[in-house]
Amino acid sequence: MVCNYIKLKNYRNIEDEEIVFDDGVNVLEGDNAQGKTNLIEAIYTFTTGKSFRAVKEADAIKFGEKEYLIEIGFKDSSRSDIQTLSVGVARGCRRKILLNGVKIDKLSEMIGCFRAVLFCPEHLSLIKEGPSMRRNYLDVAISQFRPVYLKSLQKYYAILEQRNKLIKNAEADFSTLKETINIWSEQLAHEAAFISHIRSRYVKKVEEAVAEYFCEMTDKKENVEMSYIGSSKQSPDEYEDIEAVEKRYKELLSSNIEREIAAGSTLWGIHKDDIEILINGKSARSFASQGQQRSLALAMKLAEGDICRYETGENPIFLLDDVLSELDERRRNFLLCSIKDRQVIISTCEKTYFATSKKIIVKNGEYIF
Repeated sequence: MVCNYIKLKNYRNIEDEEIVFDDGVNVLEGDNAQGKTNLIEAIYTFTTGKSFRAVKEADAIKFGEKEYLIEIGFKDSSRSDIQTLSVGVARGCRRKILLNGVKIDKLSEMIGCFRAVLFCPEHLSLIKEGPSMRRNYLDVAISQFRPVYLKSLQKYYAILEQRNKLIKNAEADFSTLKETINIWSEQLAHEAAFISHIRSRYVKKVEEAVAEYFCEMTDKKENVEMSYIGSSKQSPDEYEDIEAVEKRYKELLSSNIEREIAAGSTLWGIHKDDIEILINGKSARSFASQGQQRSLALAMKLAEGDICRYETGENPIFLLDDVLSELDERRRNFLLCSIKDRQVIISTCEKTYFATSKKIIVKNGEYIF
């Protein structure tokens, strides 16, 4: 997959720009706060349907303007011509998404059309941060090549929201909870079983690729083990049996309602899951050095790209947002060598890494080739 160009109008500090990319390495070079991350954020929006920054959609509209419009042209193996995706957001209105000029009503219809792996400084905390960050890693990666997973995930969280409302209102309206809680529990268990099944399989694939990358980075001195830890407390192999997992979740959600009422929320489900990562048999989150944690995060991002290629038949685009300055020379060189045959868009303040790549100078929201 290749991103040919992006057009931006009134996006962040960008007034009106069109940037054309090479098939190989593209370097966005400039000082801080000039618009490098803004461009990568715009590109990644077409991968997940939202910014990787914690902001509202309208916050990306240029100050003083009423709306923004971003559009990419890209090629993949499904068609020989350039395809287009555009997203428009106006204040107080729903966003408008077009695929090849045709309106898309659901976000799930866009996700998977344009695939990219984002690696930014926040991802260096993938190992030491809480479980939600690792769950997000799984959800973003899997959704890009398995649309049915995304639909199940959306349905799960909609059911979870309704179930949590019942639990929080239990004291004021216990009769409604008693009448309907089992219905919501059964639906939640059904989606949880499918999602945990897919997640567990993905972690097994990730483990193999991560172990190989990590072994290379550590001169074969250290080994990595990864396993999916579900709140149903079943072994990784047991997640292969979806019916058994669903039955287990039904038992947990039906027999512990008093505990959930006391806690004010649902205590079992895929929103509680995690990935356990061990280095030489010890918890990476608790015992790994900062260097080991960064090597693992790097390996997990590279593995994400490998599995996406395996599932779809083509490489995703790699977006590296100011991450090279956070890596030492050895890890930096390892990353660049590992992705040399793919399209890469890199933002950096440095001027020493890329002598032969296409450079785009970024200054105050303008892009100079």
